[in-house]
Amino acid sequence: MAECHPVGFQWVMEAKARGAKVIHVDPRFTRTSALADLHVPLRAGTDIAFLGGIVNHVLRHEKYFREYIVAYSNAPVILREDFRDTEDLAGVFSGLNTDSRSYDNASWQYEGTEVQAASGERDQEYDERTGGGSSVTEAARGEAHGSGGAVIGEGEPERDETLSHPRCVFQVLKRHYARYTPELVEQVCGVPQDLFRQVCELVTENSGRDRTTAFAYAVGWTQHTVGVQNIRAASVLQTLLGNIGRPGGGILALRGHASIQGSTDIPTLFNLLPGYIPMPHAHQNQDLDAFVEAEAAHKGYWGNMRSYLVSLLKAYWGDAATPENDFCFDYLPRLTGSHSTYETTMAQLDGVCRGYFLLGENPAVGNANSKLMRLGMANLDWLVVRDFSLIESATWWQDGPEIETGELRTEDIRTEVFFLPAAAHTEKDGSFTNTQRLLQWHHQAVEPPGDARSELWFAYHLGRIIREKLAGSGDEMDRPVLDLAWDYPTRGRHAEPDAEAVLAEINGRDGEGNPLSSYEQLRPDGSTVCGCWIYCGVYADGVNQAARRKPGREQDWVAAEWAWAWPANRRILYNRASADPGGRPWSERKALVWWDPDKGEQGEWTGHDVPDFKKDKAPDHEPPDDATGPEALSGTDPFIMQADGKAWLYVPSGLTDGPLPTHYEPQDSPFPNLLHDQQRNPVRQLLPPHPDNRYQPSGDEPGSGVFPYVATTYRLTEHHTAGGMSRWQPYLAELQPEFFCEVSPELAAERGLAHTGWATIVSARGVVEARVLVTDRMAPLTVHGRRLHQVGLPYHWGPNGYSTGDAANELLHLSLDPNTHIQETKAFAVDIRPGRRPRGPAAVELVRAYRIRAGIDEHTGTEP
Repeated sequence: MAECHPVGFQWVMEAKARGAKVIHVDPRFTRTSALADLHVPLRAGTDIAFLGGIVNHVLRHEKYFREYIVAYSNAPVILREDFRDTEDLAGVFSGLNTDSRSYDNASWQYEGTEVQAASGERDQEYDERTGGGSSVTEAARGEAHGSGGAVIGEGEPERDETLSHPRCVFQVLKRHYARYTPELVEQVCGVPQDLFRQVCELVTENSGRDRTTAFAYAVGWTQHTVGVQNIRAASVLQTLLGNIGRPGGGILALRGHASIQGSTDIPTLFNLLPGYIPMPHAHQNQDLDAFVEAEAAHKGYWGNMRSYLVSLLKAYWGDAATPENDFCFDYLPRLTGSHSTYETTMAQLDGVCRGYFLLGENPAVGNANSKLMRLGMANLDWLVVRDFSLIESATWWQDGPEIETGELRTEDIRTEVFFLPAAAHTEKDGSFTNTQRLLQWHHQAVEPPGDARSELWFAYHLGRIIREKLAGSGDEMDRPVLDLAWDYPTRGRHAEPDAEAVLAEINGRDGEGNPLSSYEQLRPDGSTVCGCWIYCGVYADGVNQAARRKPGREQDWVAAEWAWAWPANRRILYNRASADPGGRPWSERKALVWWDPDKGEQGEWTGHDVPDFKKDKAPDHEPPDDATGPEALSGTDPFIMQADGKAWLYVPSGLTDGPLPTHYEPQDSPFPNLLHDQQRNPVRQLLPPHPDNRYQPSGDEPGSGVFPYVATTYRLTEHHTAGGMSRWQPYLAELQPEFFCEVSPELAAERGLAHTGWATIVSARGVVEARVLVTDRMAPLTVHGRRLHQVGLPYHWGPNGYSTGDAANELLHLSLDPNTHIQETKAFAVDIRPGRRPRGPAAVELVRAYRIRAGIDEHTGTEP
């Protein structure tokens, strides 16, 4: 966090100054480690084994917060008799279909409920649920359920609040993690048992009624073939300890770029609409009612999905969206499968995707297996790049590595590349949304120079020009564009759209045009307009709430008047869980919200934060049997976005790769899986075979010794993501002038690497060279009884700018998390040797020679 998020890390240091303990778990010793109370080096890609070991410690030593999990989690819920765990089936769950690389999650359901489809497999039950037809064979999965929208079976699950039933979630959890002992953690992760026990004691001693522990993770935790399950493992642990929904607790995804949180809220993701509403699939005859019936939970706030969606459709199409035409629901694009970045690259290579926009992305060096990205772009008809400078994704056609090797020739590349300079954040109005869901407005300081323009200008005027060209068209295919409510006010000589007007539309308005103040005001009948339901209230009373900057000394510690947090300016999600079932704070020290029986007509929730609960719902409230949506939640259901109002220690639906986090080895690993016969995540997403995306043998497979070292990529403070901004800054380039690799003195001696000399790093995908940094920061580990060396590779470089070098991402494969389609960049196997890499065709030959030595072909590493 100090390395990647130095501004935010100041608050960790503030907490430490007041007595907080800081534990840093990372393969490298970094600036964070230097300021932490405890640094825990571990083998990259073994996070679930490490967290599972802490879970086992919590369960075995009864360190869990019993009252919290009985009342607020699904720990007491009983599972079906036919559910089988990884402990029963050698590392897989019941329902695995190895041919389709997918799970049928029928056996994962609760006893007493009907079966619901797995995340993204909803098409299989579309007929049954809605009486319609289905044309989708491979659904876009995982993220389609957004913030807790996975549906669970209808009916009342059986419960055992003594937590003793052998099939209750609590007991299943205990059995699942029983073998995650300190001894196993040491063998798998390389973390000495004494150090591991110290972590267990620090975390559990700082959790309970009076204390809370927070987890903060870099987004690299997601960049694994088990990325979502890494976060799930942290969620299981934090739920057991009672650290969710309470001040000083939770799990914080540290956002390394201002666009990341905002681009998932109002998404650049292919499978979500604004506010985490799932994108419709290409079902036959699916109307608005059928979509809501199939996708919305019947209980909790996702039960109001129709209100959120209809208000969004009204924001998109205005007066054209009417009840008679389903509010233009048919105008929305439909998913025909996964359309993630990497599938899009494969579509480029196949000649299916012919044009591509790149806004703030640099896949030529920034994406996994960068070579494939460049080959894909070389097969386009046109490419539009918007950026501050001539990044590698704008110039690969003349100076990319494949030009040097002869694999591409400039004169043969037909792609027409358009480069449009972009405005910096200081040159435009807009907002940032950060880790704590906080929208902060920034005001334009100067005009953008020359031809540079904002994204808002680009999108608005591109839409305006297209609409002008389509004017008068009688083609029904053009109606969705022509009917758009595309009437934003502009100002200045460049006709810049008014960013606050866009924010006001996102906030929403009622039928009279008055700004809304809460998503609870949204209606399903078309009488409200709202561009993103979770942002409703950011423009309450016609005031830009995100622009507020009241100093901390003038308000309390919650700081409710510094900017605006979604939803409803609530600073801690699920904060009903900060009070006990009776509505009293678990402790005065950790009081956040509580039930005041003397407030209002019949009592109401009050406190320091905005209660994340219906204001007048008493703790003893029991909903009627026929209640739906938020009304179906009881007074002790704090997790209001979940289909049952509970925190899920176990996931019956919503994930594609299992209801409980399980340790699997990374796609490329020099070690076998010590826990199970199943080596890798059996439903990890592998892309269609391609000669430049070969996978490597792993574990005990013949040839795995050709790549004996574990590599991991990471970020430096002095540079930013793929380097598109920082490598063009002379001061930053001077601070970190060259691509380098971090290796231990022991590995340097073993491989003949000289400090500040050159090293060549090779995988089955590519070869790069880097300056050698010999350092104790990369500590060797003892894993599986043998010495393991890890290689650290910052991922900021490419051939353009002041500071140049090879891109670490040349080495990476395309094996993805099956829920989110995120690449595995943080744990892969390589070889390292002294000296500079070959040039030209010889570089391709070196990689080919390594493949031959390892016995690699198109089938290697592709088994379930």
